Amino acid sequence: MTTVQIVPLGGVGEIGKNCTVVRQGDDIVVIDCGLSFPTEEMFGIDIVIPDFTYLVEHKDKIRGVFLTHAHEDHVGSLPYLLRQIRVPVFASEFTHALIRNKLEEKLPIKELDLRTFEAGDILQAGSLSVEPIRVTHSIPESCSMAVRTEHGIVLFTGDFKFDFTPVDNKLTNITRFGELAREGVVLLLSDSTNVDRPGWGPSERAVADGLKQTMNDAEGRVLLTTFASNIHRIQQFFTAAAETGRKVAVVGRRMEQNLEICSRLGYLIVPKSTLVKLDEMSLYSDSKLAILTTGSQGEPMSALVQMSKGEYGRLQIKEGDTLLYSARPIPGNEAAIWRTINRLFKQGCKVIYDAPTPIHVSGHAYQEELKMMINLTRPFYVAPVHGEPRHQHVYNQMALEMGYPEHRLFTLTDGVPLCLEETKAYLGEQEPCGRVLVDSSGTPGVTDEVLRDRSNVARDGILVVTVAIDPEKGELVGDPVVQAKGVHGPDGLSDLVFEALVEALDGLSREELSDLGRVRHEAADVVRRFVQKKASLRPLVLVSVLEI
Repeated sequence: MTTVQIVPLGGVGEIGKNCTVVRQGDDIVVIDCGLSFPTEEMFGIDIVIPDFTYLVEHKDKIRGVFLTHAHEDHVGSLPYLLRQIRVPVFASEFTHALIRNKLEEKLPIKELDLRTFEAGDILQAGSLSVEPIRVTHSIPESCSMAVRTEHGIVLFTGDFKFDFTPVDNKLTNITRFGELAREGVVLLLSDSTNVDRPGWGPSERAVADGLKQTMNDAEGRVLLTTFASNIHRIQQFFTAAAETGRKVAVVGRRMEQNLEICSRLGYLIVPKSTLVKLDEMSLYSDSKLAILTTGSQGEPMSALVQMSKGEYGRLQIKEGDTLLYSARPIPGNEAAIWRTINRLFKQGCKVIYDAPTPIHVSGHAYQEELKMMINLTRPFYVAPVHGEPRHQHVYNQMALEMGYPEHRLFTLTDGVPLCLEETKAYLGEQEPCGRVLVDSSGTPGVTDEVLRDRSNVARDGILVVTVAIDPEKGELVGDPVVQAKGVHGPDGLSDLVFEALVEALDGLSREELSDLGRVRHEAADVVRRFVQKKASLRPLVLVSVLEI
């Protein structure tokens, strides 16, 4: 029989850029195509996406990309993949609507093959088939994906929780998971984000009381920041506002777009009498206003961050405002979030981020829910995904305690295939994989070398050296020029660098001075070594050699 390969291109050993390949012979399906956010050390980087080399090399075998839900860490890199290869994309109606809006910004939408499914459909993909199964999460129409292979079902839980009182009243299809167990689940790839949280996670409806209580108690305006895709949270905010007599203004381009799409498709019920424009807010007292805004992750250009700096012209923070921080920080964003919160406090805004009555609940399963998924589906092999190494370790320890032998548990690594055969499973050889950095230009491919240069400039500054040479005579023309920016060293450092540089260049022969490349290398080397010795700094050194 054919070896079935599971190749994670992102999303294991990390939070974000979820993208996994299932390959059987000449047929490939891709589950999700997400992005992650940069760490603080990634200067000038906006997003991080998977390296799609493997998919480009095997593009003729790809039968489709199947999306579990519309969160950015599962769909955000799709435009960058579709720039390189054209493959069918399968998504629910809701997910389709949100990604279409994003794709239209970057690609000619008419050239794309976008297909819609409903939970329970059987989608044929060559020798493989994919069945989406409804689960509850913090966004509508989230799905697990059951991929049928020659060796049994490979089940991706996607992001899920067992919420028995969901806002949209659409429960996880527990019955279907039990039926899949009887059919035979060979491998469970399970969400592990909250494996270190014991017990059961609270229902999304638990947030309603906290929102309503805050709106009743606050004398000023009430602001809520959450992910623009957290439609259930947004619905509860509008409901609480309507019940407490507050009007709601919406701030942030992505929030406005999602509100329009979800209202049009019926996923969000917004009473027209509740929604107001920003320029209509002056008609109401602060005690009758609520504001929904982007910026929950401290994104530099988001509405909330700009408001915290007093730079959002259309709306300013007032003393007496109350902000509900209704989101979980994505790893790497914590510092930016705290800076935003601190600036808001300085402006007299009360920020609620850890209240006795919850204003945020996670969309990911807690430990008992993860155990329930294992017990429902009874997989032969188990591998935690959507988690950092600590989550993977705790998950596998949990599975061991449930009676799973160690040889049936796998800790996956990006790019390393998990190979399934009739009687065994094992880890294969590394495939092309990695991260691709995208800066504000929107063009992927910022290299680690560029990142190191940016880091060096941020830490130790930059030295620019200009040298003029007459190559025919093999001599300097005038004095070298040394310019320092952001270099903090002893007084007179630039003068000392100049003297060391002149001394080194004077020591070169006429033949050496006629070689512009040699001059450039010598000047850079002298300056680097001198500054490191005298000031313990490693600035970026740029040398320009002018031919006179």
